Amino acid sequence: MLKNLFKKSGLDIYAPASGEIVAIEEVPDPVFGQKMMGEGVAVLPTGGNISAPVDGKIVQVAPTKHAVGIQTEDGTEILIHVGLETVALKGEGFTSFVNEGDEVSVGQKLLEVDWDFVKENVPSLITPIVITNSSSDKDYHASEEKTCKQGETVVLSIK
Repeated sequence: MLKNLFKKSGLDIYAPASGEIVAIEEVPDPVFGQKMMGEGVAVLPTGGNISAPVDGKIVQVAPTKHAVGIQTEDGTEILIHVGLETVALKGEGFTSFVNEGDEVSVGQKLLEVDWDFVKENVPSLITPIVITNSSSDKDYHASEEKTCKQGETVVLSIK
């Protein structure tokens, strides 16, 4: 609690999965790679679940369970999009553990993913974490680390 009193303004976004950190510009999908959805970073997961990268409120769970939207207390809107072209799986391979309106904390399980199934059926497991309401008056700093640990590694900082 006390550390929050002395925390600098800004927001740290933690890894929603363990894996390799990838610059958003390197995501092989123009919607994400060209930042059409907003600033962000991506993780190439090595397995496990998808967890909350921030404290906030669930504002969207895609009907196909491949994406989750979270809004932080300061109004930042974060989209976690698991894999590329995963909407085509129509929910198969995903189990959601949250609903719209739920409050979540960093590290809380959002989704279970059948990585083997998903890997066999989509072009990439790369998972963009995008600030959908990013603005030019803020600085976005992706981690310089190459790998991340779920719920522990800050993958993106906003100042």
